[in-house]
Amino acid sequence: MQMGDAEMTARIRDFLKKRCDEGPCLVIDLDVVRDNYQAFARTLPDTRVFYAVKANPDPAILKLLADLGSSFDVASVTETKDVLATGCTPDRISYGNTIKKESEIAAAFALGVTLFAVDCEAEVEKVARAAPGSRVICRIHCDGSGSEWPLSRKFGCEPDYAPDILELAHRLGLVAHGISFHVGSQQHNVEAWDRALASTASVFRACAERGIALSMVNLGGGFPAKYMRKTPKLESYGKAIFRALRKHFGNAVPETIIEPGRGLVGNAGVIEAEVVLIAKRSPEDEVRWVYLDIGKFHGLAETIDESIRYPIRTSRDRDEMTPCIIAGPTCDSVDVLYEKNPYPLPISLAIGDKVLIEATGAYTTTYSSVGFNGYPPLKSYVI
Repeated sequence: MQMGDAEMTARIRDFLKKRCDEGPCLVIDLDVVRDNYQAFARTLPDTRVFYAVKANPDPAILKLLADLGSSFDVASVTETKDVLATGCTPDRISYGNTIKKESEIAAAFALGVTLFAVDCEAEVEKVARAAPGSRVICRIHCDGSGSEWPLSRKFGCEPDYAPDILELAHRLGLVAHGISFHVGSQQHNVEAWDRALASTASVFRACAERGIALSMVNLGGGFPAKYMRKTPKLESYGKAIFRALRKHFGNAVPETIIEPGRGLVGNAGVIEAEVVLIAKRSPEDEVRWVYLDIGKFHGLAETIDESIRYPIRTSRDRDEMTPCIIAGPTCDSVDVLYEKNPYPLPISLAIGDKVLIEATGAYTTTYSSVGFNGYPPLKSYVI
């Protein structure tokens, strides 16, 4: 399987032909989500999948994945309740957000969650008070080079500090369970996990010297959906990760989990939008401005710094193309999607034309504002 192939499915095409309401919408094909989950399960057979709910928490997606046997990575009590509403049991939930109010930890614990991520001593103390006896995974910082959406130092301690954090957890009656990291979202370098696993193995050794036996490695997410760039096959990631685990852990390979979000749902969704205006700023301008009825505030926030470049299709793509600046409809000057690197669109493109923004199943509906400028949140249909 070529992971995250972004072509629109026949089911989505048929749905959009029959659609009669107005405004932009996202359509998710559950068959693609199912295929993606099965590909992860097949490619990394000894690794449990914990779907990153934040990518797209639609109840139909959560129910499908729960029924397929997936576990879930949650970032809030609301996401925890959404997962439990599918009938999934709390032992299949990891609370992966390292920034939690003590009341939120207590609420998740009351719902049965006993696996929490931490990355500093203060967070360990909160978990010890609010969720006594729980398992904790310490998140370490790692280099995100090779990814299109690198993660900053907001999350994860320096690896050398992790044994101290886990020793404190052990002393406070928690189970020091393992290490997690994230190699950066949309990671194109299949070897990126090697460096992180080298750091992880050193933490395992340091903890063993203190009498603490860690048992799990959370390999995080980072598995890409296919946008404009060609992405490596999922099998290449599986082989590279397994090689790195054997290299750094020998025969004592720990339990492993992964947290795909974008890799599970990104290519399952297509947004249909409309051209609102096409304008030139002066008669001499070669580059036209194309304004759509969707922008950064309606779900396309990942175009910040033009990090994610979505495939955009029109019914006129056989015509001659010319570079365009693409922007959203709101009265905010930051609502520009692609300007540094103009986007080729047909010269014949006209006001009122529909455009399809592909591979938009992840991080779109949840990034859509409640009503900035009076525009409603992005509609979503799951088929």
